[in-house]
Amino acid sequence: MSEPELRKIRVNGAKLAYFERNQRDPAKPTLLFAHATGFHGRIWDRVIAPFEGYHSIALEQRGHGRSENLKVEHWKVVGDDVAGIVRALGLTDLIGIGHSMGGHAIVDAAATTGAFARMVLLDPTITDPDAYIDPKRFEFEGNVHPAARRRNAFASVEEMMQRLATKSAFPLFDRQTFRDYCQHGLLEAPGGGLQLACPPEIEASVYMATRSNARIFDRIAAIDAPVLIVRAKEPVGERGVMDFISSPTWPNLVNKFRNGREIHRPDITHFIPMQIPDEVIRIIREEIEAWTGEARR
Repeated sequence: MSEPELRKIRVNGAKLAYFERNQRDPAKPTLLFAHATGFHGRIWDRVIAPFEGYHSIALEQRGHGRSENLKVEHWKVVGDDVAGIVRALGLTDLIGIGHSMGGHAIVDAAATTGAFARMVLLDPTITDPDAYIDPKRFEFEGNVHPAARRRNAFASVEEMMQRLATKSAFPLFDRQTFRDYCQHGLLEAPGGGLQLACPPEIEASVYMATRSNARIFDRIAAIDAPVLIVRAKEPVGERGVMDFISSPTWPNLVNKFRNGREIHRPDITHFIPMQIPDEVIRIIREEIEAWTGEARR
């Protein structure tokens, strides 16, 4: 697979990065990828690889990857960021592929830009509407989310891989995707060594604001484009603040879209594109075929 071009653009008050491959082709859709909290644009390399002939853009959310280190105080900003990039680049005929927070952001942006022909939402972080009524239900020591205490410094990519190899859901990750996560998720630290491309305090700010964007349901009501939700296993009881394994997606979400479909995978964790990239590739291929059929009518 060819190396993508790293580009940066200033929109919505932030300098945002994205990775672009290939030129636009009016006979094909553009694939736009939006990652989850704590990840980066190169996490999609394994999924993008079979689509060499397609124009693709893998976004890096504010505070993540090579984008400007800005905290996320309200989730409406991530949707506005995606919409800003779509408008600034003049993108149309998009198939949006979003994971977790990235799915939330794509939905928000799709309603206001009209640029998305189809969407694949991989366990989007859009929960029960009632949860947005009281967004401060969780309390933390010192009002700081535990993610802020993540280890931030590593001597090498190999050290990060060794440290994470047996933790959480990382053992379930596709091996190439796991290496991509570590290799591209570290940047040179000012004092030497490597540090996380998404600083722990920024990741924590995203989680603290998870239930801030109640307008997302107004956005959903405005979307006509076909939407496919892939939903992971449901939590046992209420999903905890440090539960990164089970699904954050409201089970009834699919019914709120005018043209929604769902694949429920109770055998898969929340890390869908990392755990089953070949299945995600298959789904995207089907969405491309559907888009092509619609374009020919």
